[in-house]
Amino acid sequence: MAIDYHALKAWPFPDIEHTYTERDTALYALSVGFGNDPLDRSALGYTYGQKLSVVPTMAAILGFPGQWMKNPESGIDWIRVVHGEQRIRLHRPLPSAGTVIGRSRIKAIIDKGRGKGAQVLIQRDVLDKQTGLLLASVEQLNFCRGDGGFTENGQPGDNALPSAPDMPRIPPYLVCDIKTRPESALLYRLNGDPNPLHADPDVASAAGFDRPILHGLATYGIAGHAILRTVCSYDSHRLKTLHARFSAPVMPGETIRTEIWTTPEGPGLVLFRARSVERDVIVLNNGVAELA
Repeated sequence: MAIDYHALKAWPFPDIEHTYTERDTALYALSVGFGNDPLDRSALGYTYGQKLSVVPTMAAILGFPGQWMKNPESGIDWIRVVHGEQRIRLHRPLPSAGTVIGRSRIKAIIDKGRGKGAQVLIQRDVLDKQTGLLLASVEQLNFCRGDGGFTENGQPGDNALPSAPDMPRIPPYLVCDIKTRPESALLYRLNGDPNPLHADPDVASAAGFDRPILHGLATYGIAGHAILRTVCSYDSHRLKTLHARFSAPVMPGETIRTEIWTTPEGPGLVLFRARSVERDVIVLNNGVAELA
């Protein structure tokens, strides 16, 4: 079964009601490296205190629609789907506890050609249930490696997405190292991602890895943590947008080094990438953060 452009564009995503507590908020922060240094008082407010701060990248897990691509009616070869890029935009600070509504839609479907795959961009609005206010917009770009060429039978396709910015060819202005723990993937999966690839050694081995790998969104959250630490002084209200492309997996226990550049556009925009220090492999690339 092949992609049906019109069926996917009209995919009937149900609203997802997601209630979370301050315990969930602290758990998310711990899973992306907050608390690694228990004496870092600047970071402590994300895991402890009467008025808990919320890590902005937590928006990426709120109101998630689940593994809808596994539905055969999607026409997507879901086994060959990989998470390609992630973007969040914060419209308001996330509450430390509450109930949100996740409202998803297919924003774009791009045919890269037979043998090259397709791109499916899903946008999710995260709204406060009580007030109806828009808290965050989340975009997830999936690379559907087995689904290219769907326009060859006369179906439409959307225009190519804007290119991600190239990374500067000069040393980064700022560098932030955050060490992951050997059990990092087991901790992060408690945020609601039970994929056994991140927990079961046999599943990881079948996928070609010698151990369970860290979730891509955990790496993304750690890069967001690094930007909060280095350029936002741990002020969660300053991080407005975070976008990055996934380029390689992280093995739990590795150190993630986030390399950061300021731009000619001013202090409100920075570029970044992240690498595994131990393997010297870039794991996130073409990153952009907008700051208040």
